[in-house]
Amino acid sequence: MNAQFKKGVLELCVLVLLDKQDFYGYELIKRITNKIEIAEGSVYPVLRRILKQGYCTTYFRESTEGPSRKYYHLTEEGQEYLLELKEAYVNFTQGVDSLMEEERNE
Repeated sequence: MNAQFKKGVLELCVLVLLDKQDFYGYELIKRITNKIEIAEGSVYPVLRRILKQGYCTTYFRESTEGPSRKYYHLTEEGQEYLLELKEAYVNFTQGVDSLMEEERNE
């Protein structure tokens, strides 16, 4: 799949997952790479950006398998932003689908 497609939806994927539960970085990467092939390092810039924008917060939790892990938690602002992104994504994909359908019918 085209790298630009993936880059465009990666933020949406991260927010969708964080809306379901809190995750630490590597756990998010594993969940996303189960569905979409991405570079592992591409998730951390997204996490830093949404943290800076106030869409998520972080906290540390002890781990039985090593050092404490930094977990990401979606804020109320993040939930609102996610709703906006979902709506924009649906509108965008419907438009693309419509154009592709027109092409087949011509």
